[in-house]
Amino acid sequence: MASAPLPLGPPPRCRILKMIVIGDSGVGKTCLTFRFCAGKFPNKTEATIGVDFREKTVEIDGEKIKIQLWDTAGQERFRKSMVQHYYRNVHAVVFVYDITNMATFQSLPAWIEECKQHSLGGEIPRILVGNKCDLKDATQVRTDLAQKFADTHSMPLFETSAKNPGDNDHVEAIFMTLAHKLKNHKPMMLSQPLLDENKVQLDPEPSPGVECYC
Repeated sequence: MASAPLPLGPPPRCRILKMIVIGDSGVGKTCLTFRFCAGKFPNKTEATIGVDFREKTVEIDGEKIKIQLWDTAGQERFRKSMVQHYYRNVHAVVFVYDITNMATFQSLPAWIEECKQHSLGGEIPRILVGNKCDLKDATQVRTDLAQKFADTHSMPLFETSAKNPGDNDHVEAIFMTLAHKLKNHKPMMLSQPLLDENKVQLDPEPSPGVECYC
């Protein structure tokens, strides 16, 4: 009787990158994360209550990397109970503002300060994103102003649109730039068995609600 085949070893493991996406309510955080993970703009969305979570497995230099995107509510009353969990084990931060709304840009120092309060200082890779570039006629935050702010805080600046079909590669570049930067920092990574290396996990399509103009 033939002997049973020996196990081939543990399942392959996939390193995880946890990125948090923060900024005021309505700047388009959910739309950006949905666009990156699903490759399209959501038709409808509702204001995030608490935390939205999406993930996508990508390949960088032949290695599978799972990018986890944590999108927090911009409104304080929805965030209080989730903040500690949200900031735990973070590898990178994406700050988002709306180029058509100066107030969302002026709020950025407060978001940076909140990161510091949760031990996410300048050593954590960060990117600044100006969203809603499809509404250039309504621009309130000039590129030169945003670039000066980004330079002051040692962040690259991306201006993009989660809605414009032509900006799909640009949206992907935002998150992939961070992923490439972090790939060689092995101690910063978590890992777990990679059960299906071709699987991309997404939240369900946002339920009908208010229209998203992100």
